[in-house]
Amino acid sequence: MSTESTVSPTAAEADVQPPRPAERSCDVLVIGAGPSGSAAAYWLASRGLDVVVVEKKHFPRVKTCGDGLTPRSVRQLADMGLEPDLAASHHRYEGLRSMAFGRSLEMTWPDHPEFPPYAYTVTRFDLDGLVAANAEKAGAELWQGAEAVAPLAGSGDSDASGLRRAGGATVLDRDRGTTSEVRARCVVIADGSLTRFGRALGTARVKEWPQGMAIRGYFASPRHDDKFIESHLDIRDRGGDVVPGYGWIFPLGDGRVNVGIGLLSTSERWKGLNTTKLMEQFVDFAPKSWCISPDTALSEPTGGRLPMGFAIGPRVGPDWVVVGDAAGSINPFNGEGIAYGYETGRIASEIVAAAVSSGEMSRLAGYEERLQAEYGRYYAVARSFVKVIGNPAIMRACVGAGMYATPVMEWMLRIMANLTRPDLAGPPETIYRSAEALSKLVERRRLRTAG
Repeated sequence: MSTESTVSPTAAEADVQPPRPAERSCDVLVIGAGPSGSAAAYWLASRGLDVVVVEKKHFPRVKTCGDGLTPRSVRQLADMGLEPDLAASHHRYEGLRSMAFGRSLEMTWPDHPEFPPYAYTVTRFDLDGLVAANAEKAGAELWQGAEAVAPLAGSGDSDASGLRRAGGATVLDRDRGTTSEVRARCVVIADGSLTRFGRALGTARVKEWPQGMAIRGYFASPRHDDKFIESHLDIRDRGGDVVPGYGWIFPLGDGRVNVGIGLLSTSERWKGLNTTKLMEQFVDFAPKSWCISPDTALSEPTGGRLPMGFAIGPRVGPDWVVVGDAAGSINPFNGEGIAYGYETGRIASEIVAAAVSSGEMSRLAGYEERLQAEYGRYYAVARSFVKVIGNPAIMRACVGAGMYATPVMEWMLRIMANLTRPDLAGPPETIYRSAEALSKLVERRRLRTAG
């Protein structure tokens, strides 16, 4: 079992990290060593670039998350050579159990030519340090306890579009109180959903687009090694209305389960919801066989807000790109962020490596083009979907009907987990392509009206 703690490292632990040089130059500076930053660093270093990664905390460190990987995450971790570590030490599960209105459906992960039909649960306490260390093994230089506090380039140093250059960053050694100037030909911004460094360069969230809010805690449970993660689709507010979101119970295989709720900012009702109270109600409501209660709680619940569907932009500047949560890359359909952190970090590494190697920084524009090709239409469909289910009556009708039709729920699992198959034209693929066509039509009409 992981021993998680929010206590800062001792002075002795901090001394494991050597003193920083006053000046350092590199090809790429990666700000943040979470999923997206560590993935980008791994792939960049594997291409032979000189990479410095700065992470303001020390590993291992606690991170609020559901801790459930999906087949998309497993594929990326396997490509980085890390699946043996997952298989040796962490809980493998086979699929999703959906529960609502007194009914239960167990659905295994679907067959797919690119992704495995299984996944793992692993805490971010364990996972993030593993991936960051892997980037180090590939050749990246990792500075822990180091915070990028400001871009090096002046506020007036901008390109033709008015976007500010980074030039690198002033980096604070949080353990010693000293600073370093890290100059970089390109900066990968991976400092999470609050993205202070990104905001300093001009990024902002589209407030009209969906945002998630989640809270989770750990509990002891006799079902800690269940072969299915569990999702409850009928969580309710104080008035008994179904709210736009879901509750989860994810077995960790080490005596614990991760329990939480995720909500969507799809209506005015969002502002009046108390996530702590909803969490308490969900714990009380959950099936008794899990044995979760205040008496079996192992931690205080923690939470945060999650920008979704590429709600943060711009994602490309004169000498920088934004990845993972800092780009709002979380899937609006299901709140999954880890897979898209790994994927956007990997995509960024390809574009950044080409730009730095050629000296043509204009090639960074290809990053946004790749993002739109990979996710743009899918996220547009997802944003429309979550807006619709924000209506309690529609949410109840859709979930209630789906729970009586196992094939329909299996199709929705494939769509919402982004596991439709390019080589098939089955029902889920047909449903998604119809929604995609409708989304394009709505967008064209919106643009005509706006024009």
